[in-house]
Amino acid sequence: MKHTYFLTGYPGFLASKLITQLIHDHRKDIEQIYLLVLPSQHENASSRIKHLAENIGIDPSLFTIVTGDITRVELVNDNTANQQLQETVTHVFHLAAIYDLAVPRDIAFNVNVNGTRNLNNWVKTLDNIERYIYFSSAYVSGTREGKIYETELSNGQSFKNHYEETKYHAEVLVEELKAEIPITIIRPGIVKGHSRSGQTLKFDGIYFMLNMFDRIGFLPIIPYLGDGTPEGNFVPYDYVLQAASYLSIAAIGKGKTYHLTDPNPYTMRQLYQMISREYLGKTPKGTIPLSWSKCSLSVAPLRKWLHVEQEAMDYFTIDSSFDTSIAAADLAGAEISCPDFKDTVGAMVQFYRKYKHDKSRHINVV
Repeated sequence: MKHTYFLTGYPGFLASKLITQLIHDHRKDIEQIYLLVLPSQHENASSRIKHLAENIGIDPSLFTIVTGDITRVELVNDNTANQQLQETVTHVFHLAAIYDLAVPRDIAFNVNVNGTRNLNNWVKTLDNIERYIYFSSAYVSGTREGKIYETELSNGQSFKNHYEETKYHAEVLVEELKAEIPITIIRPGIVKGHSRSGQTLKFDGIYFMLNMFDRIGFLPIIPYLGDGTPEGNFVPYDYVLQAASYLSIAAIGKGKTYHLTDPNPYTMRQLYQMISREYLGKTPKGTIPLSWSKCSLSVAPLRKWLHVEQEAMDYFTIDSSFDTSIAAADLAGAEISCPDFKDTVGAMVQFYRKYKHDKSRHINVV
């Protein structure tokens, strides 16, 4: 039996790249790919999917764009289309979410939590569901420290921002469905550009360091920020997509939750030093207390000039370590593993240097 996929989050970057990966890995088994998009995104999505089909040399009729909104109880706008989906969809990939660390709680809650609740309820109406794949985040662990396992979720944690909090509550809802639906939960670390090309859509996450270095690179001395002992878990998107594509379809992935994080992460200080050397040719010296750095970013003109969100500083403070035992064991047979960060930093910096003046790649820091 051929598979019919349904994805949310298109035409977002990760959903777009996942489609390409799924086709690369499973083309002969795919009957149809449905993409849920907001009505306002229909024209953009149609143009992008036509371009994608041309680029990878497949018939664009493989794709069907469906208008709808995960924040509405009636997920799909057209009842006839919805009936067709309910009868044919075998795999649901849920990537739609608000990813911004500085997002207001009401917006994040409506999309990340209410949207996931609505999608969960819709998935339960599907006649032939074989797998529901939910893209969560390793940072549903919030402010927990120490070793964090893939089998853990709720441990009384608080959260560094509304993104983490709402992704946690959304994953709780998906976890509750495991008794009824075959589910795979993907928890990536902080996603960065392609390991070899450096390509990325947005300069956020680890790129906040590059934004800062780009602004302060004229200084004779680049100081460290705090002691930098916590691990920094940044993973290239190609690793996340290859792993997710395999685990989402393979029988071994059914009913499991995976940390797609770096199994051998560097500390934030090591990452800071590595990127400073690569971008500026300078080894940092001295240390500014992290409290000073965060306080300075409370000043709007300064954080806008640096292109750094204040919330990013919290990732220098929480000393957590993500266990990847289940992911490593299940990916071993497919020979999929996370590249060493030091082997990817050159491509990352080169891509940033080339596109740093492209305003569309920078998030709006307010």
